[in-house]
Amino acid sequence: MNSKKVVIVTAASRGIGAGCARELAAHGHTVSLIARSPQVLDLADELGGFGVQGSIANWQDLRHCVQETLDKYGRIDGVVNSFGDPPRPDLLDITDEMWLENFEMLFLSVVRMARLVTEPMRRQGGGAIVNISACDSQEPDLATPFSGTLRAAMEGFTKMYAKRYRADRIRMNSIAPFFVADSMEELEGWVVPTELMWGRPATYSELAEAVIFLLSDNAKFVTGTTLKVDEARSAAL
Repeated sequence: MNSKKVVIVTAASRGIGAGCARELAAHGHTVSLIARSPQVLDLADELGGFGVQGSIANWQDLRHCVQETLDKYGRIDGVVNSFGDPPRPDLLDITDEMWLENFEMLFLSVVRMARLVTEPMRRQGGGAIVNISACDSQEPDLATPFSGTLRAAMEGFTKMYAKRYRADRIRMNSIAPFFVADSMEELEGWVVPTELMWGRPATYSELAEAVIFLLSDNAKFVTGTTLKVDEARSAAL
């Protein structure tokens, strides 16, 4: 039986997911990672955790990741639902297939993961789930149509799940960053403001520190909310 807290991180081969995995491991957590890229297996080995090559849009891949994690470690204490960047087409150029594909990725994967981990968390006395959202999720922007629709739905589900399972001490929150990158070169093609608070985007490890707080017992009364890590870019209260 694993004595460390065990956290599943999705889309963990690079970007925010990989940054969260690295920081979680550095804080003494055991990580179980899933991503489509085979790089996730190398990262899992590097961090002393477990890796699955698979898609979060695939129910069987998620189920395999959760079951293998339980078989290997005996518990799941947390989940970080991370995602790759969705495409940015013009609004009415989005086909039905693109809407459905991104709905499955950005929304339905969160619901499916919740179905898979809730009962194991309930049996062990609690757990925490953090969904990676974006600062435009409550303020739709034509430049990022999927965030303004599908991530908004994800945050609604976050609130409902939190109400439903708070008595079981299972928390779910979302976190909504602005730009996150370890270098400006990663943001090529984005319109990045010049007056960033610290003269640069938040790094993956810096955002991961906020994620780790939401997973921790220090946030045990925080559930059903969206924490904005966006330099006050969002006008929403």
